[in-house]
Amino acid sequence: MHDQPPSACPHSAPAPPKPPAPDLFTWEFATNPYPAYAWLREHAPVHRTTLPSGVEAWLVTRYADARQALADQRLSKNPAHHDEPAHAKGKTGIPGERKAELMTHLLNIDPPDHTRLRRLVSKAFTPRRVAEFAPRVQELTDQLIDGFKDKGEADLIHEFAFPLPIYAICDLLGVPREDQDDFRDWAGMMIRHGGGPRGGVARSVKKMRGYLAELIHRKREDPGEDLISGLIRASDHGEHLTENEAAAMAFILLFAGFETTVNLIGNGTYALLTHPEQRAQLQQSLAAGDTGLLETGLEELLRYDGPVELATWRFATEPLRIGGQDIAAGDPVLVVLAAADRDPERFERPDLLDLTRRDNQHLGYGHGVHYCLGAPLARLEGQTALATLLRRLPDLQLAVDPEELRWRGGLIMRGLRTLPVTFTPPGR
Repeated sequence: MHDQPPSACPHSAPAPPKPPAPDLFTWEFATNPYPAYAWLREHAPVHRTTLPSGVEAWLVTRYADARQALADQRLSKNPAHHDEPAHAKGKTGIPGERKAELMTHLLNIDPPDHTRLRRLVSKAFTPRRVAEFAPRVQELTDQLIDGFKDKGEADLIHEFAFPLPIYAICDLLGVPREDQDDFRDWAGMMIRHGGGPRGGVARSVKKMRGYLAELIHRKREDPGEDLISGLIRASDHGEHLTENEAAAMAFILLFAGFETTVNLIGNGTYALLTHPEQRAQLQQSLAAGDTGLLETGLEELLRYDGPVELATWRFATEPLRIGGQDIAAGDPVLVVLAAADRDPERFERPDLLDLTRRDNQHLGYGHGVHYCLGAPLARLEGQTALATLLRRLPDLQLAVDPEELRWRGGLIMRGLRTLPVTFTPPGR
């Protein structure tokens, strides 16, 4: 009898060691989180971690688990269900919203209150109403490009992607034009401090709360056709919308409605600039008057490097299992949209940007009853912004090496701090 070589002996070779878990929430991670998310999907798809704030939470990274969790009614949006230790007190929401009495908004409540409040504002975001708003979005887009087109250079975040959704949502809410720059300043403070000290954000929230209380009072005396006036009319007709609810609703529409679109335009433009073949294909399509590729392309940009990295907070109301992992009642759960939308079990070649991708049920705007209310408006703004940039500044290019760009370090959103570009001024 001959001895078998060691390699053929059963159980002779130990299993390869599991690679070490990647570091999360570092600056390097913020620049490119996708390799770390790939590791989590494979080795720890429902992963308990300590966040930079000190809060412990579960990260859900696989597409199937993420889609299930987003629609699971046992995962509440109400922070009252958080079994929070003292060191985590008040760290799971928007800084300052609790003190400013702005908690009763769509991101913090469940049905039936969520259903009631969402119904009140959903009329402002129907496809028909959004289509009626399209000329104003195009006007704003052209005005912003006019402001920098002759320079041959710009920071597309601060000069374009940031002001466009601010002015658009202010118009929808009914904020007078003369007050909109104040909103721009407060929103800018939120973006600048989103990944850093919470005090700066809380101060901006407090100022915004004071202004919204005053604006609601003025609209009650002199209503218009805007969204805040509509909320007041609904309240006066028996929908029982308190002033705090109206202010919180206006606040969250602004807060959630501007930064997501800033990041959609910024991340989308950056992806096109770093994928010249895809960008050229889109420009050719637009030049031929075909908007089909723009529509599928925007969905692919949302999937590939979307504006919302993690869905907003959820809290287990009872013990449950996600992806084979036991979750205790009171535990926070964060669905990692960016990881789910790169899951190879759901998307073919997920790390490839393909503007023609058709089977693209991404989770960029969520899923279930909390699906993003403003998604139609965000899509309009994103399509208008990208199409107009490519048409009016056809040789747009990055002004720095991609490695020099910095990403904001916030937990929920994913966006660039700056996006410096150069181009040939029109007419030269």
